[in-house]
Amino acid sequence: MKWPTGQTLRQRVLLPVVGVSILLTANVPPLYDFSSNWLHERKINSVEYQREHGSWQILELPEDRRVNAIHAALLPTGKVLLVAGSGNVRDQFEAGTFRTLLFDPATNATELVDTPVDLFCSGHAFLPDGNLLVAGGTQRYEVLEEDVKRAGGTMVVKNESPDGGPRSFVKGTEFVAPDGRRYTAGEDFVIPPATKTVERIEPGDPDHDPGHADADHPAERVTVTASETAIWVDAAGFGDEYVVDRQTQYRLNALVGTDAENIYGLAEAITMDKQDYQGLADAFEFNPWTERYERVDDMFEKRWYPTLTGLPDGRVLTVSGLDGSGRILDGTQNEIYDPATRSWTSRPDLERYFPTYPSLFQTAVRDRLFYSGSNAGYGPEEQGRDPGFWDLGDNTFTQVEGLRDTDQLETSMSAWIGPVQDQRIMVVGGGGVGESELSTERIDIIDLDGPEPRFTPGPDLPEGTRYPNLVQLPDDTTLITNGSNDYRGRSASDNHTARIYHPDSDTLTVAADPRVGRNYHAAALLLPDGRVLTVGSDPLFRDAKNSISGEFEQRLELFSPPYLFRGDRPRLGTVPPEVKRGEKVSITTADAARIDRLRLIRPGAATHMLNNEQRSVAVEFTAEAGQLELTMPRKAGVLLSGPYLLFAVDSDGVPSIGVPVMVS
Repeated sequence: MKWPTGQTLRQRVLLPVVGVSILLTANVPPLYDFSSNWLHERKINSVEYQREHGSWQILELPEDRRVNAIHAALLPTGKVLLVAGSGNVRDQFEAGTFRTLLFDPATNATELVDTPVDLFCSGHAFLPDGNLLVAGGTQRYEVLEEDVKRAGGTMVVKNESPDGGPRSFVKGTEFVAPDGRRYTAGEDFVIPPATKTVERIEPGDPDHDPGHADADHPAERVTVTASETAIWVDAAGFGDEYVVDRQTQYRLNALVGTDAENIYGLAEAITMDKQDYQGLADAFEFNPWTERYERVDDMFEKRWYPTLTGLPDGRVLTVSGLDGSGRILDGTQNEIYDPATRSWTSRPDLERYFPTYPSLFQTAVRDRLFYSGSNAGYGPEEQGRDPGFWDLGDNTFTQVEGLRDTDQLETSMSAWIGPVQDQRIMVVGGGGVGESELSTERIDIIDLDGPEPRFTPGPDLPEGTRYPNLVQLPDDTTLITNGSNDYRGRSASDNHTARIYHPDSDTLTVAADPRVGRNYHAAALLLPDGRVLTVGSDPLFRDAKNSISGEFEQRLELFSPPYLFRGDRPRLGTVPPEVKRGEKVSITTADAARIDRLRLIRPGAATHMLNNEQRSVAVEFTAEAGQLELTMPRKAGVLLSGPYLLFAVDSDGVPSIGVPVMVS
């Protein structure tokens, strides 16, 4: 037998060792990642971690039930209304494919709802009967300047005749310039008759003519004021030859004779400039019990990105938005919806300009709103962005000071802090105007009842945050989650973080990290079981290099706050389905002795960092053996009429299941 030489032996021993070493070296990163991920999953799923930080769960709906959730509202039935409309997808808009999904968080069941128009970027507010008012939406998608093929502009259609009723015209109606160039209406439109007023002329008036007046036929002055309707028109052909750079009058090709003389179009200019999104005047009430949209009267103005704010008398104030020509409304067109008549009243006396989707809150004082400064963007950089009190009684505005980073209020979010009786509001995060890279970690707080209300700094977020979502929880804390530190999550900038704000100590604690990144077009809602639902996100890109176009996030994610891991929940017995302000109510419960507080929380209706519906109302009570005696708040500015969830919270901060209650 021939023994191997020393060199050969060393080779035989070293080669396997080197091979194993190479194999281990090649696999250390994957093994390390696997080990790290396993340890992380084990940690975040431990009872100790969840009791301190809570837990997230991703939910993927069946493929045919996934929608681009632009709007989210918790209905009095416990189901969630997810409104996509066209979902910020031009192809869906042009195909007339508009979607709404009902999601039941108790069973994860879903149902698609017939959606009558494109409710993408509408506004919403709950009404006293529990219906959700949904108003505005998208008449037309924007066209960037480099993509404009046909000249377009605003055509003001005038009617100088007071005779006859309103005249209706269809989309495509032609307007003809003096030189024969043609332009077509982008929508159906109605032009009312002119207004005719008759005024008696008294003796002594310069226009008085005694020769043409007697006791039976006094002298009169007749004034006719032309009516007008603004619409959008497009050139019938392509290119610069259809550009008009001066005010021009146009005839309607559909009219002849005196009609053609009395009804005409007037345009300041028709250009090849960028064409902005255009709003709708359509309005609906979504009925939670029939689960259908019910048509109501149109608004006076078309609106895209409007804010709807519920008032103490049950009516709804509507402000701001882009009109039917893509211009931001100048504040002279604010209006109020009355659910009793399902109609609107124009309120030019309430002239007040705001950027789009302004955060407006009804304070405890009737006729007094608070504007936090938060908004979703459209409008001049230096106009209407200062926070303050708006008095609807005399239409005055009192500005407040102290807010930091006032150049970064766009894409911030605002919410009440704790019970609304405390009258404290927080402004969280935000960024620079437009596609700015600026973002702020600011949390500023204001006490509206202070002797001289002004903002003061709160605890800052760990990073700059545009598009944060804020949700008031039953234990008086506020969940602050998601967002990104750059415009629409650009450069992979989503913040996979969450914090819980504690008003009693003015501090933030770390919540479990959400797994899904969310930025623009995201929303979050408190659910009846105390969890939080997050939906949506519409990033520009999917990668850090901004080279791959983004996709709308259609997964849902559910956050279980720490209080859901701290023991048994208190239970409420039978709760009256309807209560009145100032009323005394008795509720039986075996847990009466452990109840620390009662909260009526108004369901959220959220979109674009705007959820001025959510508010938590403290309810006074006394506890006896097996029974709670409640006294409902009396102030309508505190306890607005409409739907709420009644939560009982024990001394450990653990809430009951929220019981639906209607306040009248």
